This record gives sequence, structure tokens and C-alpha cells, in this order.
Amino acid sequence: MRAYLLARGRFWGKSLLDTLVHLPLILPPVVTGYLLLVGFGRRGPIGAFLHDTFGIVLSFRWTGAALACAVMGFPLLVRAIRLSIEAVDRRLEEATGTLGASPPLVFLIVTLPLILPGILAGMILSFAKAMGEFGATITFVSNIPGETQTLPSAIYTFTQVPGGEAGAFRLTLVSIAISMLALLGSEAMARLIGRRIGAE
Repeated sequence: MRAYLLARGRFWGKSLLDTLVHLPLILPPVVTGYLLLVGFGRRGPIGAFLHDTFGIVLSFRWTGAALACAVMGFPLLVRAIRLSIEAVDRRLEEATGTLGASPPLVFLIVTLPLILPGILAGMILSFAKAMGEFGATITFVSNIPGETQTLPSAIYTFTQVPGGEAGAFRLTLVSIAISMLALLGSEAMARLIGRRIGAE
């Protein structure tokens, strides 16, 4: 929805929304993690509400690690989808509309299939970014083995103990493999988008 608003919307504050969505890419990850701790910690305004109302605790829990990773990867997802939406030929949507299709139906049968490669590419990049996230997660949820420890924090832990080089090296290879697969997948999606645009 935010990607669609940024690609097609004309409203006051669009630049501000665009800036807020992409801010986690620019801010130091530790700052993002600290802001999450302030807002979603048990004493933060959102965190206190979630705890008191639903019994949900995010800080220093695996759910918080998921939130931190999602926040850091979200801008890449939005950007990929936005670029895909901007690449869609509006004449195709308008032609479908003249045949009697409602705007939601036009989106489902024309726009969505055309932007699907961008959605997939954004999901892959967002996942890869989340897998490599360190600063925001360690600030918001710490590095608790079996609870909040992520791949980067596990590598960091191995480097801090004697004889941990082998474990750090193995996890590094896993991290490199995941990153390369994500980039190759994203590139394949980008080429698919390019072929579709060229065909039009």
C-alpha cells in the first residue's frame, strides 16, 4: 500500500512519507534499534500498550528481533515495489478500465501480474537485509542464545571466544551463500521486469 501511494499518490506530505519509509536505510542501525527500544520497549508508549492490552512483549524477545529485521528490510521492499509500479504502462490499465473493469479488478488482473517480479525481488532483498542485520537487533533485543541470537550476532559471539574461529567461518560461509542467492534472485527478477517493459 505504501509503495502504491508513493508511486501513484498525489498528496501533501508525500516527500515526508518517502523519507520516513527510507530512513532506516540511512540511519545507523544502532539508532534504529534504540528508537525501537524507546518506542516498543516495555516502558515505551507502544510497548507498554501492547504489554498491558495483549500481553505482548517485544524487547529482548525473538518477536522483537523479527520486528527489528522487518523494519530494516522494509525500505528495500517498498522501493522495489514502487519502481515496479512506476514501470507499469498506465495505458494498459486505462484500456482495461474502458472495458468496464472496476479499479480493484484492474489492479488484480493487470497491475498485480506486471509488478509481481518487483514484489518478489523486494521480498528477496528485504529477507537478505534482515538476515544480515546486526546493529538494530542487538540494541533492541540483545544477543540471547536460543531466543534473540541472529546469524550476525552468532558470528560476533564466535569471534569473542577462544577457538570460535571455525564456527564463525562456517556461519560466514552460510551468510555469503544466502546473500549471493538473494542478489542473484533479485537480478533475475530485475531482468524479467526489463523484458516485460521491452515487450510493451
